[in-house]
Amino acid sequence: MLDHATIARLAQRLDEAEQAKTLITMFTQDYPDLTIEDAYAIQRAWTELQLQRGRIIKGHKIGLTSKAMQNAVGIAEPDFGVLFADMFYQDASAIPFDRFHAPRIEVELAFVLKAPLRGPDCTIFDVLNATDYVTAALEILETRMHRVDPETGRTRKVMDTISDNAANAALVVGGRPFRPLDTDLRWVGALLFRNGQIEETGLAAGVLNHPANGIAWLANRLAQHDAHLAAGEVVLAGSFTRPIDIRRGDTFHADYGTFGSVSCQFV
Repeated sequence: MLDHATIARLAQRLDEAEQAKTLITMFTQDYPDLTIEDAYAIQRAWTELQLQRGRIIKGHKIGLTSKAMQNAVGIAEPDFGVLFADMFYQDASAIPFDRFHAPRIEVELAFVLKAPLRGPDCTIFDVLNATDYVTAALEILETRMHRVDPETGRTRKVMDTISDNAANAALVVGGRPFRPLDTDLRWVGALLFRNGQIEETGLAAGVLNHPANGIAWLANRLAQHDAHLAAGEVVLAGSFTRPIDIRRGDTFHADYGTFGSVSCQFV
C-alpha cells in the first residue's frame, strides 16, 4: 500500500488537473506496483478534497461491467466512482463543452434508491426491493490523465482509471421512470444517435447479465470500507454501449423505445 502522504499528493494532482483542464502522467507510470486498493484510497482522498470544497455526493457510478471491458483491462470485477450533485444535467440540456477536456459518452440505466443498501450480503433481490424507479441516463466520461502516455506509448491501467474517480465527469438523466419489477431489465435496449446518425446499440443484459447485479456488487464492495448506498442515491449501473468521443456542437439522443429517451447537446 502507498503511504498516506503519497496518496494525498496524488489526489491533489488529480484535483489540480481537473481545475486546470490539463492531463497528467498516469500514476502507474511512476508507481508500477500501484494496487487496486491504492487506487481506491487515492479516489477517497480526492473525494474528500471535493467535499471540503462544498461539493455534495448524490450517488455512485459503476464501470467496467461488461466481460469484454474487464478482459481488456485484465480484471474480473467492475469498478466504481462517486457522483456529485453538480454533475447532474436534465434531459435535453445544453452542456458547456469547455467544462471537459476529452469527454466521451455512454448509454446506461440509472437506479434511484428508496431505501439504503448495505453489504456484505446484498443480492439482486435486495436491489430490486430498495429501488424506487429506474430511468434512462447518459454518462459523460472524462480523464484527468493521459489515456496513452505521449512519450512511452503505454496505455493507462485500471488502477489509473479507479484513481481518477472511475473516469466520471457528468451524467444526463431522462426517459420515462419505471418500477424495476415492471419489466425484465435485461431486455431494456437503447439506440444512441449523434447528430441524427446511429452510433451504438445495446441491451442492458450486457451489464453483468442484469444491471441490478452491479448495484448489489457495489453495496458489497462498499461494505469493505464500512460504507453503504443511501436512500435517495442515484446509481449508474454501467454502460451497455462502447464510449463515443464527444465533439463541440454534438447532439446526442438515446432512444430506449417504450422507456423513453434522453438527450443533450454540447455547446
